[in-house]
Amino acid sequence: MLRDEIKKAFGNATDLIVRPFIIDNREITLVMSEVLGSSSYVNDFILRRLLTIKFQSDDIGSELLNFIPTNNGKILNKLSDMTDYICMGFALLLFSNEEAIAIEARATVDRGIPLVSNESSITGSKDAFNENFNTNIGLIRRRIRDANLYVDGMFIGKSSKTKIGILYMNNIVIKDNVKKIKNKLNKINVDGIIDVGSLKTYLDSKTNFFFPTITSTERPDKVSQALLEGKIAIVADNSPYVLIMPTFFVDYLHTSDDYYEKAINTSFIRIIRFLAFLISIFTPALYIALTTHNQDILSLPLFLNFLEQRSTVPFSALIEALFMSISFEILRESDIRKPASMGTSVSILGGLILGDAAVSAGIISPIMIIVISISAISGLAFSSVEMIYALRWWRFIMMFLAMFFGLFGIFTGFIILLSSLVTTSSLSVPYTAPFSPFIKEEIKDTIIKGNHKKIRYRNPLLTKNKIREQDL
Repeated sequence: MLRDEIKKAFGNATDLIVRPFIIDNREITLVMSEVLGSSSYVNDFILRRLLTIKFQSDDIGSELLNFIPTNNGKILNKLSDMTDYICMGFALLLFSNEEAIAIEARATVDRGIPLVSNESSITGSKDAFNENFNTNIGLIRRRIRDANLYVDGMFIGKSSKTKIGILYMNNIVIKDNVKKIKNKLNKINVDGIIDVGSLKTYLDSKTNFFFPTITSTERPDKVSQALLEGKIAIVADNSPYVLIMPTFFVDYLHTSDDYYEKAINTSFIRIIRFLAFLISIFTPALYIALTTHNQDILSLPLFLNFLEQRSTVPFSALIEALFMSISFEILRESDIRKPASMGTSVSILGGLILGDAAVSAGIISPIMIIVISISAISGLAFSSVEMIYALRWWRFIMMFLAMFFGLFGIFTGFIILLSSLVTTSSLSVPYTAPFSPFIKEEIKDTIIKGNHKKIRYRNPLLTKNKIREQDL
């Protein structure tokens, strides 16, 4: 029998409900997952209605589908389809040995709309995405009330069958960008996609080694703003984050609050972030170069001060910097992974050991602690974890170049860094735009933010519908 085949397909799972009923002298079997389906909905809106049905013909499937109130019902005749719908939270009514109708009866298994945790905002909205696909789409549609907001769906993963949504503004986006993303997603052939972050591996540029070219965010307002600029968002079921493509380097210098504040205040903060980017990468390397190869650049009092502090340290400046940097990364990783109940005890303990004890023991010079601390803290000015990782890699590269070649090595590393940025692309769009290629209108919203009345045009690399704001 069909119900026995379904039981066998699920390995007689304990959470599978299989209940036969006699309705109007006909046997109808209810099949559903106890954990994915809503028992109260099935009892109130399906079984209670079935008790009053009187079949008028032999077309039982159509009569059941018309009789039971549902906006998402379907007649199935394949075992594979039946098992898939059960896994999606549907209730099946088996009315023959070959056919069944699927009625949506999903239970609410998400955590509601949470507050933003990683990308906090002072004046912006506080709601964040959760693990429910429909809720995430709703948070975006609540902000963009336009029929031009398209949502193209697909399922990825042979076992997980994860629902993926590709969102874009049909009247703004460049259609070729949408096709490129769809082609990449259609080529994915894996057992399962558990989180939207897993898609980055398949969507990211193969030539990109360090800097992130796909933005991952938990903020619906950030996604909505990106869609209105001509970008594309990717939503996945069971993931509280949404991907945005393409992305530019300057996007990581921006936050949602930038568009809620005065232009002069936003420009100041963006300059601070850009300086933090440079400080995070070059500060340890400059110290190593000045104390190892290029002492003649320093003034005599400053050189004697550095010499006195390093007189008791038995290691080279590079070893000092590596020891402190690696220790900080270990401390940071421990702080992230530790249980919340432990509070800040790990951070305090690590700070005491790495700071006061290391200096007192003569292992590390005080100036090195200051240099590494400033560099590490500057890297934390960015909310993107991938950007923080990129800064870490380039910091180590610059330190080694400074140790062996001094300031010349830092200059060479700077050229390599620029070359890496210029040659990186996101969805075939230059990563360093609007600086390279130079886009005059977009310069008004990069590091320096112009008045909103001057930012009238969208990025031509993202859309052919360039005008953002019309003249009144």
